[in-house]
Amino acid sequence: MTGSEFGTAAIWSFGLAAVSYVLFALRLALGWRGGPRATLLVAATIVTAMWAAGNIVAMLWASPVSWLAANVLDALRYAAWFAFLAYLLKGSAADEANPATPSAPIHRSTIALVVAALAASVMVSEGQVFARMLGAQARTAEYILRLGLAITGLILVEQLLRRALPHARWGLKPLCVGLAGVFAFDIFFYAEAMLFGGLDPSIFVARGIANALIIPFIAMATARNTGWTLELHMSRGAVFQTTALLVTGAFLMAVAAAGYFVRYLGGSWGQALQIELLFAALLFGMLVASSGGFRSKLKVFISKNFFSYRYDYRKEWLRFTRTLSEESSVAKVQERCVEALANLVESPGGALWLSHERQGLHPASRWNMASIDDHAIEPASGSFVRFLERTGWVINLHDYAAEPARYPELALPAWLLAIPAAWLVVPLLSGTELIGFVVLVTPRAAIDVNWEVRDLLKTASRQAASYLGQIRATDALLEARKFDAFNRMSAFVVHDLKNLVAQLSLMLRNAERHRDNPEFQRDMLTTVEHVVGRMNHLMQQLRVGTTPLEKPQLTDLEKVVRVVCAEKMISRAEIEVDLASGIQAVGHDERLEHVIGHLVQNALDATSDGGTVAVRLHRDDRFATIEITDTGVGMAPEFIRDRLFKPFETTKAGGMGIGVYESWQYVSGLGGQILVDSVPGSGTRVRVLLPLGEGVTSPPAELRELT
Repeated sequence: MTGSEFGTAAIWSFGLAAVSYVLFALRLALGWRGGPRATLLVAATIVTAMWAAGNIVAMLWASPVSWLAANVLDALRYAAWFAFLAYLLKGSAADEANPATPSAPIHRSTIALVVAALAASVMVSEGQVFARMLGAQARTAEYILRLGLAITGLILVEQLLRRALPHARWGLKPLCVGLAGVFAFDIFFYAEAMLFGGLDPSIFVARGIANALIIPFIAMATARNTGWTLELHMSRGAVFQTTALLVTGAFLMAVAAAGYFVRYLGGSWGQALQIELLFAALLFGMLVASSGGFRSKLKVFISKNFFSYRYDYRKEWLRFTRTLSEESSVAKVQERCVEALANLVESPGGALWLSHERQGLHPASRWNMASIDDHAIEPASGSFVRFLERTGWVINLHDYAAEPARYPELALPAWLLAIPAAWLVVPLLSGTELIGFVVLVTPRAAIDVNWEVRDLLKTASRQAASYLGQIRATDALLEARKFDAFNRMSAFVVHDLKNLVAQLSLMLRNAERHRDNPEFQRDMLTTVEHVVGRMNHLMQQLRVGTTPLEKPQLTDLEKVVRVVCAEKMISRAEIEVDLASGIQAVGHDERLEHVIGHLVQNALDATSDGGTVAVRLHRDDRFATIEITDTGVGMAPEFIRDRLFKPFETTKAGGMGIGVYESWQYVSGLGGQILVDSVPGSGTRVRVLLPLGEGVTSPPAELRELT
């Protein structure tokens, strides 16, 4: 390596270290929460960045002063890391048991180590100056001092790891591995210099990169130790991508080295063999990168070795919820439930069983799984279902095969044992009710189903069960609404039939007295014709469900009211009629006849013999008013306010409580009102207000349901 090449490589190496430590120090500052540990860590990071910058300056402007400054900064770097390690070492046997004591004073041993490191730095600096005057012996003394600093650092790391309590070692291991690597690198560097009487330029160049490589280890340890009072979060995605990048880089370096030796040893075939090797490596790399099994194994490795918990619960829960909510149809939601649970444990497929009323649990859906035998049905009263409902356990079929005693009183059905690669059975519990279960197949990468995996699956399965239960409840509600609509229509039809039967009954009661009266015979034929027409209309409604109303038209209210009163006066001659002519309102002739007829009939039923019923028709600027009054029994104000306009509420012994509700819905749909004034024992006044002019263009849904 020529001098210019050496200088360029060193600048790039230490430049990378300087930039990396500056950025890491900024990240630590952003999560700053105070405390001596945090102070010492940030100080060590900043001093290391200054040391790297000092080496860059020394390479650019080589002079005794610049090299002296670089050596002093190197010693200060050791001092800063020694102080941080000594503080952790002081608390490793006591404070680590209670990491929430960052405010404890710095121990005397820490100060002693810092002073020793500073003294060593002075000695090293003086040795650097005298080395030019005294020659090789002074340089050897300098290497010994530096070697002693590196060995001291390695001893501190070893003592820290050895004295740490068992529960604290997990958090300290990344820091110890990183710093031990740097100190071991310096030991090799200066030991080699002592043996050969000078520093190796290649190792010196690699020193900057070596120090930069330990930053991920320090960051990992910082994230694991909240007692350092540094709020540092490590994203699992970032760790995964970084690890994948490191694996890729190592693979490419191995391929490059293999290619070099193949070309060097291959003679005339060397270049061709090198090309073939690189092409094969490229194909292999593409295969590995596209392998789901490789990604799964890498994720499992990272979760086991880099984090205290296997899962990033926030990310997993967001992904689980997003997977469940991507579909709306019942079949797709069931499939998504299987997929969401399978993704939690890297399972490539699974199937869902759901309960059916009194028919056991049937296969309902599957995801990335072969078809299931139609006989794979588990009775609701079977021992397998009772076990899942009683315990709520996640059953590991591999553990059951190896040690059945772990699942007492569990007997697996034959159809489950026949499913290829079946691995886990996850119950779906909604409250205490088992609505189904999911069978997952063996994952791509081996996963230890420990307490964390089981707890996550139990929680997620309850969420999935709640989602499936909500979908099932929604379907049941829609079905209930259909039956409710049919029942409402049936109630209205029965009510209309009751009115028609009442008309026919009145006609039959009067037939004995008036059968020879031609006028009665004409009225009888008119009544029968009206009843037949109305019943045909009701039969049509029963066949098609509902009959849409035509667009409301202007209706001659005088004509409508006279027809109604004429029909009702067949049996009661005391209806008083006072109708203004020329009044038109918005509505339908047939429906208005039905509404007014019902209200008049109610007045007649409430009025005893000798009482009076009056019907008046008049108008104001906005409404046409049909006013029906009687001198009957009347109604209480509470009944009018709370119950009169509700279905199935009535004061009549044989009434159904449908007519007033139906009339109110129709009139309200037209934009009108029904007003009721009544005094118990004194009679009732009902006013039907209908809008004048062309105010309604199409009937609302309530009107269509009532016809």
